[in-house]
Amino acid sequence: MARIAGIDLPRDKRIVIGLTYIYGIGNTTAEKVLAEAGVSEDVRVRDLSPKDEDKVRAAVDKLNLTLEGDLRREVSLNIKGLQEIASYRGIRHRRGLPVRGQHTKNNARTRKGPARAIAGKKK
Repeated sequence: MARIAGIDLPRDKRIVIGLTYIYGIGNTTAEKVLAEAGVSEDVRVRDLSPKDEDKVRAAVDKLNLTLEGDLRREVSLNIKGLQEIASYRGIRHRRGLPVRGQHTKNNARTRKGPARAIAGKKK
């Protein structure tokens, strides 16, 4: 089981996909890490030799990436800062509405949560 940055990578996936399970590493960064380490993108996580695992770990450290807990903390502090200064984006975060300018008349169910019925007119 390959363990990189405190995360157990899924054994049956290709290493380039497995690295994206680490918060803060996407497809492009995973490709950069593997190029730096000199490891093929097509090899499965279970087929990685211990030497290759160490190369990948070293490449992640060398690229000096903010990952996992540190990145989550940084993002949450950024959002808190927006809320404290009462910027438009901070207000949208606080109210649980879309932050990036999307319309909310018909969509935005993911941010707004499930629809709640409003009582109809009584006779």
